[in-house]
Amino acid sequence: MSSRDEDLKDIVKKERKEKEETMRKEIKSSVNREETCPLLLRVFTSSVRHNDITDYERGRTPENEIQIYTWMDATLKELTGLIKEVNPDARRRNTYFNFRLVYYDLRAGRYCFRDIGSTVAGAKGVDDDKILGEVQFTIGDYMDVSISPPNQRNDRMDYNRRGGMGGMNDRFGGGGRRRDMDIRERDIDVRDRRGDDRRDRGGDDRRDRGGDNRRERGGRDSGRGR
Repeated sequence: MSSRDEDLKDIVKKERKEKEETMRKEIKSSVNREETCPLLLRVFTSSVRHNDITDYERGRTPENEIQIYTWMDATLKELTGLIKEVNPDARRRNTYFNFRLVYYDLRAGRYCFRDIGSTVAGAKGVDDDKILGEVQFTIGDYMDVSISPPNQRNDRMDYNRRGGMGGMNDRFGGGGRRRDMDIRERDIDVRDRRGDDRRDRGGDDRRDRGGDNRRERGGRDSGRGR
């Protein structure tokens, strides 16, 4: 990459950051928590990887729900603190929180998701100050949060499915199910091959024993003939 391309990339990045900060300030200035009624944010947590997108279909929702009353200017870091209050296992330093917005797409006719950021307990991050309003959150959307203990982050697997449609990601949820099916199919195939081997060996043994018996009978018959 040339120096000119790098300069253009830095300019675009700076402009995007300034735009996000401007939007954030506008949303925060428009929200008066003392006068504005809080909204209900339904948060669904999962260990290491996200809930399967199909868990949100047909009127269902995953388990481990946390109901949070908050405002559109709530930051991801603020939501992290509220989750830690009700989830003692998530209070350890360097615990990783990956936030995913789950919403119903009218055009697609199904639930979709979009990764919106991540935070780390006890550490500062670039997404800490992101607020609900700037990530296009709409009242009625769900928040899916994967919680990974220190040294057990699985975000790389999730990011490979970023921004996908519901059926594309599973991801952080259906990939596990696919692997389980592959393992079961592989085990069945191994058992079938072992069964074939046993049947083949059994046939060979029977043929060998049959040949030996015929040779023995032939020897006895020739002896009597003499």
